[in-house]
Amino acid sequence: MKGFMAWVDARFPATKMWEDHLSKYYAPKNFNFWYYFGSLALLVLVNQLLTGIWLTMSYVPSGEAAFASVEYIMRDVEYGWILRYLHSTGASMFFIVVYLHMFRGLLYGSYRAPRELVWIFGMAIYLALMAEGFMGYLLPWGQMSYWGAQVIISLFGAIPVIGPDLQQWIRGDFLISGITLNRFFALHVVALPIVLLALVVMHIIALHEVGSNNPDGIEIKKTKGEDGIPLDGIPFHPYYSVKDIVGVVVFLFIFCAIVFFFPEMGGYFIEHANFEQADNLKTPAHIAPVWYFTPFYAILRAIPDKLMGVIAMAAAIAILFVLPWLDRSPVKSMRYKGILSKIALAGFAISFVWLGWLGAVPATAERTLYSQIGTVMYFAYFVLMPFYTKMEKTKPVPERVTG
Repeated sequence: MKGFMAWVDARFPATKMWEDHLSKYYAPKNFNFWYYFGSLALLVLVNQLLTGIWLTMSYVPSGEAAFASVEYIMRDVEYGWILRYLHSTGASMFFIVVYLHMFRGLLYGSYRAPRELVWIFGMAIYLALMAEGFMGYLLPWGQMSYWGAQVIISLFGAIPVIGPDLQQWIRGDFLISGITLNRFFALHVVALPIVLLALVVMHIIALHEVGSNNPDGIEIKKTKGEDGIPLDGIPFHPYYSVKDIVGVVVFLFIFCAIVFFFPEMGGYFIEHANFEQADNLKTPAHIAPVWYFTPFYAILRAIPDKLMGVIAMAAAIAILFVLPWLDRSPVKSMRYKGILSKIALAGFAISFVWLGWLGAVPATAERTLYSQIGTVMYFAYFVLMPFYTKMEKTKPVPERVTG
């Protein structure tokens, strides 16, 4: 084996990569519950890729046969039903895991220097994931897939001058049709997965270049022993690679429980209207995107003017990219920040969940008002951050990690 590895290493840096990213990559020794979600995101990505490959073997991307091919997968393909549910549940679980992973970044300041690029790559992954989810949302060719895509694509029509032409270019037709489905299928199974994988690789490389953050927000590379190894660091493998197995097992229990017992999740993971074939002459009583887009959909609906609503929705995502330059606090972790930062983060989390619910239910005058309040709370977290992080009193940060 040593001879074989020596032969490989002379031609490909297999051992070096193993050491740089696992066995000799020193991570802080005080990782907690919140640090499971990065590895879980990677696990769900693998699930989506593998189940997606098998589903494409039986799926027909055409307006005439798409819905029937999904039914064929569910009823006639051996184990096709479980592949479909693993993929549909995996899509929602991907966003749950990513949202919790992002919340950990906000909680412990993982977006602060020197990890700005790690955060930007992460936000690019999130953006690609949203595009991937949207493209895949149309593929079942059910009622909600069709009309949800119709609503989202129509938003591009609000852009001045180029809007109508851009809208038609995205659809490939005057209305959503088989050609729209076909191009979304191509983007969903080929183009976007390549972009997503490339961004994940860059995210991990950038992270391992600067080192992982920790709940204390302390740079462990600043305190090294005589051997050059961080005193508060331990090798990622075997310590965290084994520890992550605990998180994976718990996650799989929850994941499999959903897949086998309630894969529709009351219509949130798979909408009830999607069990009807797309019909451009029959509009559903209530059109809403799948749950992981609903916070931004609520922001869109909160503003009466369509163009301003589209701008606000786009800004809600774009502002995440500039977060590293908005935080002026002398400390990174919420453990040592002041009460203003803690209230602001709690308010932001509440507003995001609140907007998510408001975007999933039919709009009324009262709910529109609630959406406007939630939108103000959402943007206030970012816009006011340079002020409340600078003026608040912070706690002293210890020299070494506290465990």
